[in-house]
Amino acid sequence: MIKNLFFTLLILAGANLMFSCAGNSEKKTAGQEEDELTLPDSLSGEAPLKLSEEIIGDVIQNISSPVEMANLIKSTGVDFSQQILNNPENISDYSTSFKRALNLGVFSADLGYINSYDKSNIVVSYLLAVKNLADGIRVGQFFDFESLKRMATNSSNLDSLMQMSVSSFNQMDSYLRQQNRSNVSALVIAGAWIEGLYIASSVIEKTDDEELINRLGEQKEIVDILYIILQNYEQNSSFKMLIDHLSELKTMYKEVKITKEVGEPKTIEQDGMLIIVQDEVSNVQISPETLGTIIDKIKEIRADVVE
Repeated sequence: MIKNLFFTLLILAGANLMFSCAGNSEKKTAGQEEDELTLPDSLSGEAPLKLSEEIIGDVIQNISSPVEMANLIKSTGVDFSQQILNNPENISDYSTSFKRALNLGVFSADLGYINSYDKSNIVVSYLLAVKNLADGIRVGQFFDFESLKRMATNSSNLDSLMQMSVSSFNQMDSYLRQQNRSNVSALVIAGAWIEGLYIASSVIEKTDDEELINRLGEQKEIVDILYIILQNYEQNSSFKMLIDHLSELKTMYKEVKITKEVGEPKTIEQDGMLIIVQDEVSNVQISPETLGTIIDKIKEIRADVVE
């Protein structure tokens, strides 16, 4: 999953809560799976929770995409481990739309990790998993598997492969919005985020890398936002399972203290012009006990997601 997709989907889900427009519910037809994600994007009446633009902006600035997290993991010097990834053979077990959408996010995060280590020998099986899961939730038309496969077999094309994947996911997101299916987008976000944290947690247990620990601690704010977003769909029993998990994780994160201070100004190029931006530095305080508890919970959530 790519950073732009995260931004787009989070804004989408947030706007759904902010504006609470009346939406058209997808009706079940005869023979349709009972597990279909048929909740409307916007629930009738006033939404129980709202997100401000400021909060959405904070999410956009602070959330880490799986690709960014994977690059940070690689910078620790730890070796690549396929064992910590979801197994593409598991996709045959994902028979519900809920599981397919959630694990589409999981395998997207796995692709980011694989790409960071240039593992072209296994990338095709993960691309195929993404394509099959996307087909299962009726968005497979946005993934040109044959083109992706050709690019994946040549390690020099991996950057282009990821760019093409970005385009595929963004087209998928646009389609989901048009079809009033932002609940599916929310699940893809959640799956990718959970998998990214799971991979990071596995590396933390091996390395005690301080930067990774801080990044894990910074997710305190993201847990709160994802919890609010997913609550919009709590009428679905499958969503309730995920919401309950995040509720427990939120409680654990209360022990994490985050303070922010103004960092050094830096110059960046934007639209052909050099501008000065004021950076913000987060200071994370997390005890070894709290860190261990959070990691254990992340493992538990991830186990339920991929089972």
